Amino acid sequence: MIGLASPSLTRGICAPARSLAALTRRRLGSARNARDRGALQIVSEGTGRFIVGGNWKCNGDRASVTALIEALNGGDVGDNVDVVVAPPFLYVDQALSELKSPMQVAAQNAWVEYTLEDETHHYDSDSGAFTGEVSAEMLEDMGVPWVILGHSERRTLLGEDDTMVGKKVAHARFHGLSVIVCVGESLEQREAGATMDVIFKQLRAVADEIDDREHSSWGSQVVIAYEPIWAIGTGKVATPEQVQAVHAGIRQWLKDNVSEEVSKATRIQYGGSVNEGNCETLARESDIDGFLVGGASLDATKFAQICKSSAVHYKAVGRA
Repeated sequence: MIGLASPSLTRGICAPARSLAALTRRRLGSARNARDRGALQIVSEGTGRFIVGGNWKCNGDRASVTALIEALNGGDVGDNVDVVVAPPFLYVDQALSELKSPMQVAAQNAWVEYTLEDETHHYDSDSGAFTGEVSAEMLEDMGVPWVILGHSERRTLLGEDDTMVGKKVAHARFHGLSVIVCVGESLEQREAGATMDVIFKQLRAVADEIDDREHSSWGSQVVIAYEPIWAIGTGKVATPEQVQAVHAGIRQWLKDNVSEEVSKATRIQYGGSVNEGNCETLARESDIDGFLVGGASLDATKFAQICKSSAVHYKAVGRA
C-alpha cells in the first residue's frame, strides 16, 4: 500500500514546501480530472529520460551476483529508460564485463581528500595514503560511468557531511563520472518542519562546488535522488503528494539558484522503500523522474517491473 500519511509526517513539510505542495495538488488535480474526461494535460516540469538506479549496497557473493546479472540480462526493463546498477566494489568489474545494454554500472562511493582546498574544484590528491578507499581516478580508469554519492547511510554511519559530499561530486565530475547525489531528511527534521531547509543546504554544498561550466551537464550527468532517511529500508513510503512536493521544491531551487534550463533538465529520483507494488502510483507524479531502489533491486523480476513504470510516468505527464 502506498503512503504514510501520519500527522507528524504531513506537518513536517515547512511553510514554503506547503505552498509548493498546494500548487502541485491544484495542477495535478486539474490534470487528473482532464484525464478522467479522456483528455491528457502536460504537467511535467522535467524533460529528462526516466532513470532507475539499483543500489545493491553491501549484499551478495559471487554466486548470487552472477545469478542476478544473468536474470537482469534476460529480463525486460522497458523502453526509453536509463538503468544503472551499483554492485559492491568487489563485483563492479564483473558487472562491467557481463551486464548487457541498456544496463549501466555505478560505484557506491568515491573518495575525496576532505581537508584539501582547491580553487579549481578538482580535488586531485597528491598522496595515495588513504587505506581502504577508492578514488574517482580509479573508477575513471576502469570505465565505470556512474557513482552514487552522499547516500544517507554514509552520511549517518560514516559521518560524511555536506562539505565532503559537495567535494566528492566535484571531484567525480572532473574525472568524467556521472553522479547520483542523494539528499534527504531525518524523521526528526521532517517533524520539525525543516525538510526543505535541510535539502536546500545539501544542494547548496553541491552547487557551490560544481564548476560553472559543469552546470549545463546537470540534466544528463548529475541526478538528484531524494531519499527521506525515515523511509529507507523501513517499509514506510512517503505519500506521492509528499514526494511530489519535495521534488517540486528541489526543481524550484535549481531554477532560482542554478538556472531554469538546469531545473527542467535535471532528473530527480525518489528512493525510500520503492517496490514493484508502489512504483506505478509514485511514477504518475510529474516531478518524479525515476527511482533509486534498494532491496527490490536484488530481485531482477521486481526491479524490471519498477523500471517499466517509466511508461506510466510518460503517459501521466503527456510524453508517451
